[in-house]
Amino acid sequence: MSTRSKYLSADDRRAATVEAVIELAANHAPGEITTTTIAQHMGVTQGALFKHFPTKDAILESVVQWVAQRLMSRIDAVVLGAPSAGSALQAMFMAHTAFVSEHPGVPRLLFGELQRAGSTTPKRLVAALLREYAERLRTLLERGRDSGELDAHVDIEAAATLFVGSIQGLVIQALFAGDVQAIQRNAPGVFATYLRGISRGTP
Repeated sequence: MSTRSKYLSADDRRAATVEAVIELAANHAPGEITTTTIAQHMGVTQGALFKHFPTKDAILESVVQWVAQRLMSRIDAVVLGAPSAGSALQAMFMAHTAFVSEHPGVPRLLFGELQRAGSTTPKRLVAALLREYAERLRTLLERGRDSGELDAHVDIEAAATLFVGSIQGLVIQALFAGDVQAIQRNAPGVFATYLRGISRGTP
């Protein structure tokens, strides 16, 4: 155990734990990440870990909260300065794909939580994040439709589903290929194709 890790404050210890889980998830299935694995990765004992998190679910709750705060803050920041609905959608798409490229363990963790049986607090937090994200997305799509920038007959729910699905497709292909940077390389072309499909004048 390093001198630095011995003397972290409680807040710093919790933050370090969240970062450790996200780092581990980049190369491990969520089910393989145990408290033992987390403690070993951090160079601390399980006892030290449990001083700040009573259960693994408590750790996962903090991870999901970390993801939600940072992803939505990043999206809100880029959308705020966008001059049009199309540019706002593009900014949102690029911010999301950049975030995943920087933290490839995040989609593994979120997908893993959604696949868990029953209702758990981390799973409910992931569902809440997805609802908040979808609401932001629908607002932009409606803004584009109402302003005439997007097709007047665009199906808002279908367009929102396709937006998220496009990102998920990029992520899954990149993780499967072991090339995380492919997410950002391919994102501009994928978004351009998506936008053409919902823009005004589309046959």
